[in-house]
Amino acid sequence: VQLQASGGGLVQAGGSLRLSCEGSGGTFSSYAMGWFRQAPGMEREFVAAVVWSGTMTKYADYAKGRFAISRDNPKSTLYLQMNNLKPEDTAVYYCAAQNHPYLSTLFKGNYWGQGTLVTVSS
Repeated sequence: VQLQASGGGLVQAGGSLRLSCEGSGGTFSSYAMGWFRQAPGMEREFVAAVVWSGTMTKYADYAKGRFAISRDNPKSTLYLQMNNLKPEDTAVYYCAAQNHPYLSTLFKGNYWGQGTLVTVSS
């Protein structure tokens, strides 16, 4: 599956952004999907993941209560709604697909999008 992320940009602290990730070339609903991010000089870190049906989700602690992951399988699209953004949320955000429809302890991305930059100004 090929993944194309979009929706990044520059936003002030306290603002919101919605990221999208469109899949193609595969059966989108057969994959659990997730978001990761990588800040400058930092390692890539997990943000959130969702099972194939959208009925179960998992979040990093810093994302709980501020971010919401969702998916629209007929549109082959994954979303990440980010609210109350903070400067420390500045990073390149990547979407990923896992070769399994359900979530386990660790979400392992098997296919990756190209990333979209989110910059939060103070």
